[in-house]
Amino acid sequence: MKTLHLIRHAKSDWDAENQRDIDRPLNKRGRKACKIMAQRIIDAGCNLEKVFCSPAERAQQTIKGIAEALAPRDITWEIDYELYTFDSQDLLDWLDKVEDAIDELVLVGHNPALTELTNLLGEMHLENLPTCGYVQIQLDIHTWNEISANCGKLQQFLTPKD
Repeated sequence: MKTLHLIRHAKSDWDAENQRDIDRPLNKRGRKACKIMAQRIIDAGCNLEKVFCSPAERAQQTIKGIAEALAPRDITWEIDYELYTFDSQDLLDWLDKVEDAIDELVLVGHNPALTELTNLLGEMHLENLPTCGYVQIQLDIHTWNEISANCGKLQQFLTPKD
């Protein structure tokens, strides 16, 4: 069994014109959502030990905000440029290459890729994984390259507004 934790980046700031998408930071509401969600994600059973994050500024600020809210717990993450995607197939391809020694991992990324991935893997249909939303999927696989449609069961779905 493998467990996949998905965190969509928190609400980003659209006020800065002419800013590249990858450089957009979080807004005030997004920073607050990280603080709200941090302990809830831990309480849902996420250990935040193997965390992989999109290089987008808003994604990095999301995991950093969650980590700061959980201090003194030491949370680290890896930036992976392949996770700056809006396509669930890109995420599936990425997951297919994960080391099998990793049983549980966290992805911090973007929609629509995360919502589509949740719907592809699980038995429940989500309309939308909102900003700073969290999903936990238990996967009925033994190696990551076995990942496929309907191989998972949605265990947790949390949003800042819950």
